[in-house]
Amino acid sequence: MYRQGDVLIVPVAEETVPSHVPQAPKEARDTRGRLVLALGEVTGHAHAVVGPGELVREPGSFGPLLLHLPEGGRVVHEEHAAITLPKGWFRVIRQREYVPGSVRLVAD
Repeated sequence: MYRQGDVLIVPVAEETVPSHVPQAPKEARDTRGRLVLALGEVTGHAHAVVGPGELVREPGSFGPLLLHLPEGGRVVHEEHAAITLPKGWFRVIRQREYVPGSVRLVAD
């Protein structure tokens, strides 16, 4: 498992990934070409992957993301140390918090 701030990245076995997963839209990449896992609502900083890969959103309002890195990659963020990931599939989970009456994603 890997953690960078409010983002948890968990390796998953390729055989557990559905055979047909829709790729995330091109908007998943920012203007620098990075694959954005989570965008900071307060700071505008991003947890992003540098290098080739694809991102798939699983169903649901808090549906985690599936990240495929065919060659491995690096997760970068302006306020955290970079993390090197091996090639493979990963589930990307955003930290959530409870506020009276609801659950929401943590805003950084």
